[in-house]
Amino acid sequence: MIEVSNLVKFYGDKRALGGISFTVNQGEILGFLGPNGAGKTTTMNIITGYLSATSGKVTINGYDILEQPELAKKNIGYLPELPPLFLDMTVYEYLEYVSELKKVSRDVRKKQIANVMQMVHIGNVSGRLIHNLSKGYRQRVGIAQTLIGNPEVIILDEPTVGLDPNQVIEIRKLIASLAQNHTIIFSSHILSEVQAICDRVIIINNGKIAADAPTIELSAQMQGSSHYLVTVEGSFSNVQMPLRAVPGIKSVTALSEKNGILQMDVMADGSLDVRKSIFYTLARMSAPILEFKSMAPSLEDVFADITSAKK
Repeated sequence: MIEVSNLVKFYGDKRALGGISFTVNQGEILGFLGPNGAGKTTTMNIITGYLSATSGKVTINGYDILEQPELAKKNIGYLPELPPLFLDMTVYEYLEYVSELKKVSRDVRKKQIANVMQMVHIGNVSGRLIHNLSKGYRQRVGIAQTLIGNPEVIILDEPTVGLDPNQVIEIRKLIASLAQNHTIIFSSHILSEVQAICDRVIIINNGKIAADAPTIELSAQMQGSSHYLVTVEGSFSNVQMPLRAVPGIKSVTALSEKNGILQMDVMADGSLDVRKSIFYTLARMSAPILEFKSMAPSLEDVFADITSAKK
């Protein structure tokens, strides 16, 4: 559906992109992440045709964004971080204006606007000035304009920024529902919602792709160490050295010790499964296990590790 091939972008003598390539498959929700200045927004602007690349190629549903811009852009709905809203228009007037810009046929325009408003739940404010809408409703109107023309690709840049928790949940549900009929690139600094919504994550850093993997696999692929939260009945002085002697265990740290109950963070080599060894070692030390949790790194942990290590 989307093919990005060896994109390079310079602003003067400053390189923003250093030859990135990736594909996005039909029906996929791709989380596109990166720290400020990494080249994330530049990439999305090139994909949508707002910017030209210094070199490289982008095709949308088989159409080159530079050589066949009109055909390619018909397949794209784009919500930038600041939605392109006209505040002195009503919601319906604005969506009608967007329909004209996207050359939606007049005989289907009214029905399509009604369908889009129903989809994003803004029919009840269709006659209100956008200026008078809440932030959440403005974001919904912004998403609505991306859906006009029924594009196959939806690109959303920070669609939940500035929203309250309830509004974030509503927009998150809306994005998930859109994936039934659209391919989505979703950018956000709220990594927990990327983890909740996206099928796959790309992390870009310093203009290059630092990670590209299915969301559920990314932590495991990037994980150099395994962390286990272990709660036992016993003392740290009794179990510390025997655990550290287990092959593959890197460190043992006491988190709390009170009333004979000890909680530890046990860090081990991520390529080894040391759970049985931990169990048998603690059994020999007469320290019964009360709780044993594998603490997989969150997407925030992985993001911080990748972007700090590759600066």
